[in-house]
Amino acid sequence: MEMINAIGRRKASVARIYLTKGDGKIVVNGKDYKTYFPQPHIQANLTDPFSTVDIESSIYDLKVNVSGGGFKGQSEAIRMGIARALVKLNEDFRKPLKDKKYLRRDARVVERKKYGKPKARKSFQFSKR
Repeated sequence: MEMINAIGRRKASVARIYLTKGDGKIVVNGKDYKTYFPQPHIQANLTDPFSTVDIESSIYDLKVNVSGGGFKGQSEAIRMGIARALVKLNEDFRKPLKDKKYLRRDARVVERKKYGKPKARKSFQFSKR
């Protein structure tokens, strides 16, 4: 098996995934994923696609380059990229990953600030007199 690459996006984050045969190392921006993402619920985002298709993550090595956004957006971008790479690996994985919505780009982003307002929708206190 050669290297399989895929891209995942979420909010302002873009993740490039490189999947190869190996012994289960997940490296994010040159660090182990457990040091890059210290929170356990964020680490679970990275391993969810593997558990969804019932294969051990210890068979494949992942090299991830991710940029932009915060840690949650980055982890969800990585999750989407891993799901896309697994579909390239085996087309039978498409249905369970699609059912969990790991292949869909979540388009929700922060609404822009409007002029004359302190935030996007918040208004200053109204005074009648």
